[in-house]
Amino acid sequence: MQPQQYPVNVEELKRLWRTFVFTGAVEEEEKDRLDPVIWRSWQRCSLRLGATRHPHLTRLNPAAFETIRTRNRPLMELARPIMEDIHQFIEGSRCAVLLTDGVGCVLDMVGDADMVEHIHALGCGPGVYWSEGRMGTNAIGLALLEAMPIQVLGPEHYFPQYHHLVCSAAPIHEVSGRIVGVLALVGPVEHAHSHSLSTVMAAARAISNQLQTELYLKEANRRYSELRSVFEAISEGIISWNNRGIVTHINAQAGEILGVNPTSLLGRPLQTVIRLPDIAMDAIEQGRELRDVEGTLHVHGRPINCVFNLRPVREGMHGSIGYLITLRPIEQVRKLVHRLVGAQATLTLDSVLGESTPMRQVRRQARVAAQGRAPVLLRGEDGVGKNPLARAIHNESPRAKGPFIAINCLAIPHELMLSEFLGYEGGAFSGALAEGRPSKFELADRGTLFLDEIESLTLEMQAALLQVIDTGHVMRLGSTRPIPVDVRIIAATSANLEQLVQEGHFSAELYYRFGVFNIWIPPLREHPEDIPLLVERTLARLRKQLGQPVEVSDEVLSLFMRYPWPGNVRELENTLERAAFIAEDGVIRPEHLPPQVRQGHRWTLDNGQLQPVLSLEEAEREAIVRAARACQGRVTCMAQVLGISRTTLWRKLKLYKVDLGEYRE
Repeated sequence: MQPQQYPVNVEELKRLWRTFVFTGAVEEEEKDRLDPVIWRSWQRCSLRLGATRHPHLTRLNPAAFETIRTRNRPLMELARPIMEDIHQFIEGSRCAVLLTDGVGCVLDMVGDADMVEHIHALGCGPGVYWSEGRMGTNAIGLALLEAMPIQVLGPEHYFPQYHHLVCSAAPIHEVSGRIVGVLALVGPVEHAHSHSLSTVMAAARAISNQLQTELYLKEANRRYSELRSVFEAISEGIISWNNRGIVTHINAQAGEILGVNPTSLLGRPLQTVIRLPDIAMDAIEQGRELRDVEGTLHVHGRPINCVFNLRPVREGMHGSIGYLITLRPIEQVRKLVHRLVGAQATLTLDSVLGESTPMRQVRRQARVAAQGRAPVLLRGEDGVGKNPLARAIHNESPRAKGPFIAINCLAIPHELMLSEFLGYEGGAFSGALAEGRPSKFELADRGTLFLDEIESLTLEMQAALLQVIDTGHVMRLGSTRPIPVDVRIIAATSANLEQLVQEGHFSAELYYRFGVFNIWIPPLREHPEDIPLLVERTLARLRKQLGQPVEVSDEVLSLFMRYPWPGNVRELENTLERAAFIAEDGVIRPEHLPPQVRQGHRWTLDNGQLQPVLSLEEAEREAIVRAARACQGRVTCMAQVLGISRTTLWRKLKLYKVDLGEYRE
């Protein structure tokens, strides 16, 4: 019965029920007096239930019923207070409020004692199913079938045992729309009222809304727990605050970085504990974000250097509702740079090949220098291996786990040298990055800074380097804050530093700082006995690189021993690599070598220049060629210059196959 059909003629309903039960039909003109939902239910019940028989009630045993109640405990806990509120307002009306699960099993019941006892007497109390297939037409069963609020009044019930009752029921839905229960109000038929259905509808909807709220709250708590776990798992420190500056979250990492108890900061204004850098305050005023900015946070007046990211927290398309800052200790960032920039420092002193006396002495000096703290100066011609030796010294030192930063001083323009080496604060000069730039000494902190071709440093940079060595602090450009650094300096040069000091191009004080560990690496021509070892090491690398065997012939090795290698080890390695790519069968022969190596001359140092030692025939031919150039191919002039007769000259021209036409105008 729907509310709009009041007032209700109970006798008319009873007559229609009696007609249907005994004839199986109702006159067409009388069907309008019946609710269509009730009419369809009667038709379904007539096919499987006999109205003159007893209902097919099903009661669960205590163990099964307790299992059902346990499964529906959240629903019962939400519904119970609402059921008690309904009973409080209708107390004395001989009504009872019932709660069922999603298949019609009564889970709970409250109400006036006489009605509760009567429902028990009918066998319809908790643990009993009120489905249409068991109890015939009833409000709870129809609410489950039709998924809508239903009121069944007196004779509308299919079984006459319930004609003295009126039942109003409304389904309870979860978020997905599935029916998880039914709330029903049962009372005597003479107390039937349309407001009963409205009450049950409102109460069922309140329970549905509460279920949704509980689900959303549970989901929000789960998300919050996940968010907290993410915040705590992140290696960076995270602090968030709202528009009023109140801290809403701070993880343990942030507390550790800043040296504060995270709990003590929650709910407090951020500025009472932490003063952000000016660049961060400007970004907050402008509502923009910052990425990977280095700055100093002051915590209770104590400076904390770190790299931070700042970003507004926005809600939809609206403005920011707060801010979030992530912090990384500057030491952590430096370690990351160390792994990337200094990852190639893997050589050891055992990798510095050479069994000759000069190279054994170099290794001894390098091992002593590796254990010291004073700056190291490596000297020698280009290509002798100063860079590998510097890396080996680093890896043999207590700083082996620290960074190894290598810089070629000649590659840095003089006008940029100070900013490149010393770094700068944000906005220190026109064109400077807003976040500033760390110095090379900071990047090499707790490690080694290798300065190749140190003679190329400007005098200003030499003075700055001397200051860092003496004080252990570096001052960035545009800053008044000295930054402590623990860095070992290794320098390398092929220049005559003593002469540069006399000429005023190199600082005498800096030169003397390198006087403790001053290592001279001899050129390859002074220890040719190490050439076979160097050749084998290079061939091993080429075999791995090319994926095929590579060898040198005995003739090539003999040529290598005679050649003076003006480019030293670097020239030897480049020569072998070029020859390995040319040699088709993997065997390097003389024809695969450059001409100067293939000629096999011995060389001598003449006026600072390497000159080949020529045989008598080669020297005689070279003298004739030079005379031809000087006399422009005129035989008489050439004979006079050489001090021989024209006949002898013609004979030697033929012997050495010298064409004078090439030298005539």
